[in-house]
Amino acid sequence: MSEELRLREGGGLKPALEEYLGDWSVRTGIAVETWALPDAPLPCAVVRGVCAVVTEALTNVERHSGARHVAIAVTVGDTGLRMTVSDEGVGFSEGTTGRGLAAMKASFVEIGGTLSINSVLGSGTTLSGVVPKRALRGA
Repeated sequence: MSEELRLREGGGLKPALEEYLGDWSVRTGIAVETWALPDAPLPCAVVRGVCAVVTEALTNVERHSGARHVAIAVTVGDTGLRMTVSDEGVGFSEGTTGRGLAAMKASFVEIGGTLSINSVLGSGTTLSGVVPKRALRGA
């Protein structure tokens, strides 16, 4: 996701993700189901961090998972931001490491959040990210 294309004039997370997800789905042939995307304004650093994780996650889905469907939800509420990216692909073994997995976790740490990655061989992978409300204010 090129930064200038997705974050035009502080357009926000929802339009950035909608555009990217639509383009990605058409290009890859993998269906994307969005459960929720926030309309709430967010600091640019948070938008960049979430977008970085979503793009890396989808790169992994495309390259490694064999999934034909991915579901994404990003919500902002009283406790902060929550993000889930889930696929029904081949999954991977516990203890698997890689630059992409480390980069996704680092992107959330940079914005004051945490990211967990859960995968089950043969059943898919789910990323769950949380950015507390206090971090959203300080980002």
